Amino acid sequence: MEIAPQAVPPVCKIIDFGKFQYEVQKKEKLQKKNQTVTILKEIRLHPNTDQHDFDFKARHAEKFLEEGNKVKASVIFKGRELAYKEHGEALLLKFIERLQDNAKLEQEVRFEGKAMHAILAPIKVKKKK
Repeated sequence: MEIAPQAVPPVCKIIDFGKFQYEVQKKEKLQKKNQTVTILKEIRLHPNTDQHDFDFKARHAEKFLEEGNKVKASVIFKGRELAYKEHGEALLLKFIERLQDNAKLEQEVRFEGKAMHAILAPIKVKKKK
């Protein structure tokens, strides 16, 4: 097995190739175990969402953020609701304000198609054991 090919003369070592492959697999497995995966969870609201439903969805979003997941808050407009975009934007800003202790705003509020979105990222990630 070649250890240092850039050296003059190149450094080689006689080793068991099966053992070498096993060590490489162990290192790869350890790296894969230590990497963090962030998941994007979506919370969908409507411009006329009631206070109880809003609180319920906000609690779910807090739970997602505590787990270390990102949250995409969406306000979906149907039919004539599109005429009242300001109601949806106010609701989304209220949602962001409610979660500001647990999350930071990663993507500003923006309107796409028939929906208004904002993405929130957790401030501190809980380590998995």
